[in-house]
Amino acid sequence: MVIWVWMVIILSWSASTSDAIECTTVTSLVSACSTFITYGTPDPTPGSPCCDSMLGLNLIAESTDSRRVVCNCLMAIIATYNLHSSAIGTLPGFCGINLGFTILPTTNCNEYLLSLYS
Repeated sequence: MVIWVWMVIILSWSASTSDAIECTTVTSLVSACSTFITYGTPDPTPGSPCCDSMLGLNLIAESTDSRRVVCNCLMAIIATYNLHSSAIGTLPGFCGINLGFTILPTTNCNEYLLSLYS
């Protein structure tokens, strides 16, 4: 568990210091929730590897631009795993975090975040 938390912190630090978040980082973090996304169980809980990853995702999405990138990456993941999009959308709620946008297949990250922060 401690190793996992440090890995998330390192990923978060490296992504934020380079000012470039890549979808591979987002996908890697979300993959910790793959069992829930695929099977709908067990529900993620704060402190679980899945929620630790979602917290890491929230940490790297520290500005409007980085949130937009994270949002677009999540929309790409949803497009790939469309059957499980509702499970992906519930992750922040289960983990008690707010990414600053709603994860739905219809979310337009550019318009939503622009109106949210303007």
